Amino acid sequence: MPKTLILIPSRMSATRLPGKPLLKIDNLSIISHVVSKAKKAEIGRVVVCTEDKLILEDVINNGGEAILTGSYHKSGTDRIWEGYKKLAIKDIDYILNLQGDEPAINEKDIINLNNMMIQTKSNIGTLGATIKNQKLFSNENIVKVVTKKKPSLKQIASLKFAFNICKFVKSNAIVLANRNSTIGIGSGQPSRLDSCKIAADKALEFMPNKIIGSVAASDAFFPFADGIKYLIECGVVAIIQPGGSVNDQKVINAANEAGIIMAFTGTRHFKH
Repeated sequence: MPKTLILIPSRMSATRLPGKPLLKIDNLSIISHVVSKAKKAEIGRVVVCTEDKLILEDVINNGGEAILTGSYHKSGTDRIWEGYKKLAIKDIDYILNLQGDEPAINEKDIINLNNMMIQTKSNIGTLGATIKNQKLFSNENIVKVVTKKKPSLKQIASLKFAFNICKFVKSNAIVLANRNSTIGIGSGQPSRLDSCKIAADKALEFMPNKIIGSVAASDAFFPFADGIKYLIECGVVAIIQPGGSVNDQKVINAANEAGIIMAFTGTRHFKH
């Protein structure tokens, strides 16, 4: 039977809510709630990876296991990688990166994800859910992946970055990005296809080595599939856009046929 290790990254210096891991819910800290849920899943050893001794002590005092990591990590994934190396466990098949600020997570979801990873022999996986409530579907704070192919964590970060840049670009706006770098911008065109061509052509001219595997963001929906087809031909592998066109399904079909990722945000930018 494949072995799974659950690693939980946690730090006190969160930008939006500093000290969140140790906030109490029913007299138990958030981080210890997460540890408790992970242990109930009974799929493997559970270890919190943290830079903070207060978190370390809280977890241990509540019956969990924790390890200290450096304070220089830019992401939770970096933090648990250091934790994994420090633990020096050699017979692990899967590492489950469980967020330390999800005290309400259902242990059944943890079990199901682990089982699905093992059954499909996947290299990476993430939890997802079908949105059936129309209010949730229209909620601008909930991004929906509408294609068969799903994004990796790095692609999600790149898509967020590109879409955030889009709001500062004059409509019709198309932004191409690779990781946290903007590599092409098309703006101010009456045709979204023209903005796609400008963004892609600029990237091909000045950063040809970065356009393959890049992502694209649009400040408003694609009225037709021609724009995304041009981007795909140039090397774009993931696109984020508001959605809302009468031709949304045709655009999604084109994305699926090309095997790329597409996400809808439900939010338009429109800078004029």
